[in-house]
Amino acid sequence: MIPLNDRWFRLVGIPLVALLGDWIFYDEINRQHGLPFWIDYLVSLVEVSLLWTISRYGILQSRRRYPRLNQTRQRVIFQALWFLLITGLFRLMTSTLYDLTMIWGYQYTPLRYLYNIAVGIFCVIPIAAIYEGLYLYRQWRTTYYEAEELKKMSLQTQLESLREQVKPHFLFNSLNTLQGLVMEDEKEQAVSFIINLSQVYRYLLQSNEQLVIPLAKELEFIRAYVALLKTRFEQGLVLQIDVAPEMLAYSLPPLTVQMLVENAVKHNRLSALYPLTIRIYTDAAQNVVVVNNRQPKQSPVPSNRLGLTNIAAKYRLFNQPDIVIHQTDAIFQVAVPLLKPQPV
Repeated sequence: MIPLNDRWFRLVGIPLVALLGDWIFYDEINRQHGLPFWIDYLVSLVEVSLLWTISRYGILQSRRRYPRLNQTRQRVIFQALWFLLITGLFRLMTSTLYDLTMIWGYQYTPLRYLYNIAVGIFCVIPIAAIYEGLYLYRQWRTTYYEAEELKKMSLQTQLESLREQVKPHFLFNSLNTLQGLVMEDEKEQAVSFIINLSQVYRYLLQSNEQLVIPLAKELEFIRAYVALLKTRFEQGLVLQIDVAPEMLAYSLPPLTVQMLVENAVKHNRLSALYPLTIRIYTDAAQNVVVVNNRQPKQSPVPSNRLGLTNIAAKYRLFNQPDIVIHQTDAIFQVAVPLLKPQPV
């Protein structure tokens, strides 16, 4: 929740509203009771201070309940009901006190009660509008800069992944594999390999422009990506996908699953005798989970966990729950929250 940080606003606003309210709405009647101006102003200052404090408490409560930008309507409705109820009760109590004590030298009529309540509401509305306007501006600015940062991070990640894929050794491995298939007269496998390779690169290029992508498209890409790897590792790599159909429309940042699959292949041994099994599934908490059996390489590959750090940073910018990493001697598992599809 964004704090109010309204110290100077209160220090200036309370005396000013007390002065203007007393002068605009009660100047004529104040001259009739013959009391000094400073008494009128002091009473007005106390009333405005109390009403401001009570109204401010309602603003804080509305922000705790409905803090997000897309909850503006609920927050404004909460504040409006709070201001009407609290201001009405507060002004009714003060008017009753003035009526019983006859501090101003006259009794209050029902019309005077309504007038005092209306004046209180009239003074509260512009103050509340300033608070909410500043809050919306800060939220918009925060959301804007977070979106810009997310775009930069997404683009950087996409470009880094693209550079990783077009490294000479990746291309040479791919071309060598393709050459082997052609020389062995494995035409069907060669055609399949070319199709998968083009699909991988097409996805990498197209996803550059998107902050999130449906899980269905990410999995389609993963199947093509793993098919390329299986051409090289054959029975040493096993992919299992068990995703609930209703979760396919949910979204996630592009290449999230690919990074996890790539890490699994990078840090583990792959062989037909001891295959690396990568399972991708969704759970009841609307996460996509990527888990693989651990069989570390004899010469461990240095890791700075950059891929996991990038994924976690993206989810923080989306105001989503953190990714959950679970590691044992037998498995390595990462649970990534899925974003609900936006209504059409």
